Amino acid sequence: MVGLPPSVLLRSTLIGCFLILFINPIASQNTSSLTPEVTEEPVVDRCSAETGCRPELEGLIIPLWKPLQTNLVDKIARGIVYFLLLSYLFLGVSIVADRFMSAIEMITSQEREVTVRRPNGEETLVTVRIWNETVSNLTLMALGSSAPEILLSIIEIMAKNFNAGDLGPGTIVGSAAFNLFCIIAICVYVIPDGEVRKIEHLRVFVVTATWSILAYLWLYFIIAVSSYGRVDVWEALLTFAFFPILVALAYMTDRKIFFMKFLEKKYTAQYAISTKKTDAEMQEGSNAMELANNHIGASRTTLDDELDPAAAQKREFMKKLHELRQKNPDMPEERLEQLAAYEVVQSQHKSRAYYRIMATRKMTGAGNVLKRNIEKRVHEEKAELEVDRRVRVYFDPAEYTVMENVGSFEIEIVRVGENLDFYSILDFETVDGTAMQGSDFHFAQGSVRFAPGEKSVSVTLHIVDDDEFEEDEHFKLKILNLRNTKNPNQKSESDQSISCILGETGEGLEELDCLITILDDDHCGVFSFEHEEVTCNENCGEAKIKVCRNSGARGMVHLPYMTISGTAKGGGVDYLDSFGDLEFKNDETFKYISVKIIDDEDYQKMEHFFLEIGHPKKVASVDANGRTVYDEDFSLDEEKLSDNQVIAMQGRPKLGIVSKCKVNIVESQEFKGAVDRLMNNTHMGDLLGTSSWKEQFKEALTVSAGDDDEDAEGEGDEEGGGGGSEPGCFDYVMHFLTVPWKLLFAFIPPTDIMGGWACFVFSIAGIGLLTALIGDLASHFGCTVGLKDTVTAISFVALGTSVPDTFASKTAACGDQNADASVGNVTGSNAVNVFLGIGIAWSMAAIYHAVKGTPGGFAVEPGTLGFSVTTFCILALVCILILMIRRYYKPIGAELGGPKFAKTVTSIILVGLWVGYVILSALVAYCVIAGF
Repeated sequence: MVGLPPSVLLRSTLIGCFLILFINPIASQNTSSLTPEVTEEPVVDRCSAETGCRPELEGLIIPLWKPLQTNLVDKIARGIVYFLLLSYLFLGVSIVADRFMSAIEMITSQEREVTVRRPNGEETLVTVRIWNETVSNLTLMALGSSAPEILLSIIEIMAKNFNAGDLGPGTIVGSAAFNLFCIIAICVYVIPDGEVRKIEHLRVFVVTATWSILAYLWLYFIIAVSSYGRVDVWEALLTFAFFPILVALAYMTDRKIFFMKFLEKKYTAQYAISTKKTDAEMQEGSNAMELANNHIGASRTTLDDELDPAAAQKREFMKKLHELRQKNPDMPEERLEQLAAYEVVQSQHKSRAYYRIMATRKMTGAGNVLKRNIEKRVHEEKAELEVDRRVRVYFDPAEYTVMENVGSFEIEIVRVGENLDFYSILDFETVDGTAMQGSDFHFAQGSVRFAPGEKSVSVTLHIVDDDEFEEDEHFKLKILNLRNTKNPNQKSESDQSISCILGETGEGLEELDCLITILDDDHCGVFSFEHEEVTCNENCGEAKIKVCRNSGARGMVHLPYMTISGTAKGGGVDYLDSFGDLEFKNDETFKYISVKIIDDEDYQKMEHFFLEIGHPKKVASVDANGRTVYDEDFSLDEEKLSDNQVIAMQGRPKLGIVSKCKVNIVESQEFKGAVDRLMNNTHMGDLLGTSSWKEQFKEALTVSAGDDDEDAEGEGDEEGGGGGSEPGCFDYVMHFLTVPWKLLFAFIPPTDIMGGWACFVFSIAGIGLLTALIGDLASHFGCTVGLKDTVTAISFVALGTSVPDTFASKTAACGDQNADASVGNVTGSNAVNVFLGIGIAWSMAAIYHAVKGTPGGFAVEPGTLGFSVTTFCILALVCILILMIRRYYKPIGAELGGPKFAKTVTSIILVGLWVGYVILSALVAYCVIAGF
């Protein structure tokens, strides 16, 4: 079935639907021979059954409203009360289903790292989701959206002592009809005029759509054909078994296991690319294989995206940050990250759970929780990265270079911080290095004091000058024993609370050194780079490479330099070429060469180029024309030099050992950190989930704006930097109506506990409890106003359980670029409703009656249900055919949207199908027309 074209599948379904019309008369004629004992059951005489409230209709939890026999006014009042209670319970189910969906999103968004192999044999580590999207949609997602209908069917069976009821099956079929007809009609119409949304995973949709009809055909078969009026154990168990079969088939279709069976069944580059979802997946096998081969030959960037979706997401973050910085150069970094995270999340593919959660929370006054959580997480990340605010004392700068003839100079000590309203006292002393006290410098020792508010103090040191040539020498000045006090004359306990430390980076050192280098002033010096290799960030603007002048600093010297390409390319690609002469004036001991670095905003980068200095040239003079004359009037061959020339040559500038420096360009740590934070802050499971009970209760008591126009909101924030719109009247009303439910379900464990499974279990228990209450109230409401359970189920109950799905699909249709989340999941949920809701409930009942030995087994009256299922199958086929016609009719070209006239006509037809289904089912229920 999976490999068949969609036209064949649809034709097969059409034939199956119309065969029901021919099977039904035959089944009716053979009723007595098939199951004669069932005809003795009183349930068959449904037309003569009373519609009023009777003692045997007592609820599982809620008792009937006594007295049962009342006047018309009392019945109307009771009907209104029941209706309002039902509506309020539907709100409660929506809210607890919101928690259920948050748990599902947390579970299905879990990831793991796997090793993949590229076509060239190279292996790389990528992050992939544990749950396949198709499997999660048909299992947990479908269970989340259909949990009320499924649990209602199971609870009704148990409440009726494992006898069949009308409410559960009627709700399942009625909900399927509303989902397929009304929700799709709304999704078609809400797309802006001229825009379209197309189903992307068409193969999966064909499978789920086919099974959504086959499921109801099978339901008809087991109650009206195979064993009329009775469901055997094997039929019920097979109904449930169809669920894993559907999941397996959908998974194989999604992964193209049959279609591309000759590919290796493991994580390889070829397999990853061959499973890309495109419209071309509906082509024949040979064409699809050619398409896969074309993909295998794609660019490295495309290949990386296929293997590691996180790589594409990182590039999207980087692109968005770059665009926002260009448009808003003065916007704070934190706000930029918030906007980038929100816009990227809005543009990402989102699950059914996301749309269901967002629809429910906006409907109940919780507002745009996604945006609020992004802002909160970015703010928390920034708060963790805040600089240490303690007062710090340190040398500024931490190294000094002085000439031998400087005489005396000052070393500056600074105190940096916000609150400086205290005294800081510290000791200092000089320490010998290669320079010795007495012969090279004068020993110094003492203490310095910062007065309140004072930011800097200085220590004066003295250098000894001589006429002998010496290599560069150094010694240290040490500060230690820092004391902080409010009053230097008296110690107090409050001095212990003063936060002031020694050290620039906040380590809190016991002592701190300042390095002083003494340069000889008798020679021109030796020139070299300070380091053989340096590293700069690509966003630094300019790389500054330090060139040092050691062993002398006399005279003016020109030092030629130039850049040389490595893996980093010049000419404006990675850096701007730089060359020229670096001028050292008399007594200048160091200079910097600046090279312009191009910021590509790469997430990971490791490239390099070289900077080389040439032979230094001593400047003799500048002539009248402004040209520099260099002192090169004798040979460098010492054997040909006079004694005076030899002495003069020893003082000439020389090139040091490190004449070539390797400059590494790496990614910006600030930018990489921003992207990493965005990746962490946009994990959908974390954004929609909660981490603590405190957070849940805080959210339960918070009212926010339920903005529908998220795009407009995002633009307003981008320009104004505001925090969004204020809650409206509707938001406040819905918040106060639902706050009891919110507080009650805030006791459910947060999604961070046990990976969301604890929240999953407790949420489904809450849904089950509310569903039991809904079943009782719906039955009481029906008998009070004179409605049969079948009619109540396909109208009020089905509509009430489908309202959150309606808003979710509407949001998905407008927000997504395709129709998969809004349309594709509807068919999958409809099939799951039968296989789980009917399969589990009827399996329990069939086994119970088989074990008990009940005569006739588990009896199911096929009349109303059989007709309802048949009507739904035929109308569902019409609906799917309409969608296929829209897809392949060129003026429209998609399932959703299109020209205003086309989408209006489509929506009217689909709503008409639902109205027709409800009317026909109600007429059969009241025996106006004959059922099966």
